[in-house]
Amino acid sequence: MPLLLLLLLVSVLLYLWLSRRGKTLTRACRWRLDLAVGPDRYRCAACGATCQGEPSDCLNPALRG
Repeated sequence: MPLLLLLLLVSVLLYLWLSRRGKTLTRACRWRLDLAVGPDRYRCAACGATCQGEPSDCLNPALRG
């Protein structure tokens, strides 16, 4: 019985490790209007990228996937 519990624990931990392995800890860009820089400047709260005009997608190549 203890051997089965140990096997179950190892298999659950292995499943959790494999399921998280493909995911990153980063997230997609979250754009905020930065009025300190200019009236039409946006800065990403997640990666720090900046752009002029309203952005549509992530500008950081490491986060694009």
